Amino acid sequence: MAPTQVAEWAGHSVEVLLRIYAKCIVGQDEVAKRRISDALRDGGQ
Repeated sequence: MAPTQVAEWAGHSVEVLLRIYAKCIVGQDEVAKRRISDALRDGGQ
């Protein structure tokens, strides 16, 4: 999920969101990489 969208939902700026909630998103890069790989493998459909 895009940080800008989450920040909007939380009522924060992206800077505040990442400063306060950074510990919550640690490790999410692997999930994102897997989703991208799956999408590319499936032709984006």
